Amino acid sequence: MYDVAVIGGGVVGCTVARFLSKYELKICLLERGTDICEGTSKANSGIIHGGYDAAGGSLKAKLNVRGSRMMEELSLKLSFAYKRNGSLVICRSGQDAGMLQTLYERGVTNGVSGLRIIDKDEIRSMEPNINAAVEKALYVPTGAIADPFMMTVAMAENAAVNGVEFMLRSEVIDIERDDTEYVITTGSGEIRARYVINAAGVYADRIHSMVSRTPVSIRAVKGEYCLFDKEAGGLVSHTLFQLPSEKGKGILVTPTVHGNLMAGPTAITVDDKEGVDTTAAGLKEVLDTAAMSVIGMPSGKVITSFAGLRAKEAGGDFIIAFAADSDNFMDIAGIDSPGLSAAPAIGEYVAELLGRRMDLKEKSGFVEEREAIPSIADASDAERQALIESDPAFANVICRCELVTEAEILEAIRRPVGARTVDAVKRRVRAGMGRCQGGFCSPKVVDILARELGVKPTEILKAGEGSEILKGRNKERPCDTE
Repeated sequence: MYDVAVIGGGVVGCTVARFLSKYELKICLLERGTDICEGTSKANSGIIHGGYDAAGGSLKAKLNVRGSRMMEELSLKLSFAYKRNGSLVICRSGQDAGMLQTLYERGVTNGVSGLRIIDKDEIRSMEPNINAAVEKALYVPTGAIADPFMMTVAMAENAAVNGVEFMLRSEVIDIERDDTEYVITTGSGEIRARYVINAAGVYADRIHSMVSRTPVSIRAVKGEYCLFDKEAGGLVSHTLFQLPSEKGKGILVTPTVHGNLMAGPTAITVDDKEGVDTTAAGLKEVLDTAAMSVIGMPSGKVITSFAGLRAKEAGGDFIIAFAADSDNFMDIAGIDSPGLSAAPAIGEYVAELLGRRMDLKEKSGFVEEREAIPSIADASDAERQALIESDPAFANVICRCELVTEAEILEAIRRPVGARTVDAVKRRVRAGMGRCQGGFCSPKVVDILARELGVKPTEILKAGEGSEILKGRNKERPCDTE
């Protein structure tokens, strides 16, 4: 029996769980995947938006601006990468420069500070590689970039330390109301909770329909991305947006907090809520459109491409409210861009809404900080020596591209809500995120996972169910693998 059950282990669900863990509540988080951060949160731009884009008075506007203001302090407390690099919304020759003024005025209304419309000379002084056709831009100094994986992991680890129970591989199959509580049937058993918070991303409409007759419609919008080698990371220093359209903020070009360059996403509505395939046409659109922002886009430096789905609600705004016809069931639905930016403010807002219905008492001894896993790559020579002396596993480099050691991988596995798959290790310590994309280190990561978890290497998954990397030996040909 729980006070609150949160459904969904993305950045929003984990952040809500972390903010609610400040109070005297028994909380669980249900996630159908083999790890947290396996849906929208694992495939996005990592952009912390300033807040100029959303319509004034909307939840998106309010929570984007508030979340952006909270982000830097949270990044320091919870040790995830964040950098305020600023952003530019560019207007090319022949485009409607009046739209920049509209975005500027909307941003001022939303409370975004420091906005300026700048001309081509100032743009070129800030971004020497900008496309020659760019004439004006809206400069947003509060724009930033963050690590979406580690932000999600940091929220989850901190929530777990403060008592939240994480239940992975627990897909919600049915929810029924029983007197004053909900009975939630999952793939791993049944639980009861007084309150249910639906943060299920593109599946939030399915969860909602289990308890409410009032329809919520969520469309999945696919976005494809290209990630470039760190050699291309210095092409731009700010995040470059093109003028937004009815499809959204458009294809951006941005540095990442880890020194890469990224371009994307496209925006295509799809029926398949598992449809994260990339296409030749989509990736061509990314590269061709990015070249309209920046000269010299290094298409030969792409080290990987990927696609993610974002949840789009027909009304265009976030839905964060209790269902009208189902007591104590709260939807957090339609959280598309700027969901990552707004996540801290969403957690704060959900706690406020919950506090209006129940007596929330602050927990004594709440742990508000989290230490990062020590990184050899980020350490000074003296720090590296100290780490190696403390644990010789820091001298065993597993991932050469990102300089990740065995000690870091072991720590990722042993932490609260620890890694159980190859991709889970990758999200926590970046083993496999470099130039060779795991070609060198993946077998070693499999071996470490199997040893630590006490299972056979053939049981280790890349990501979700059915993604075993090794299939075992063919009995008729014992020297071959199937």
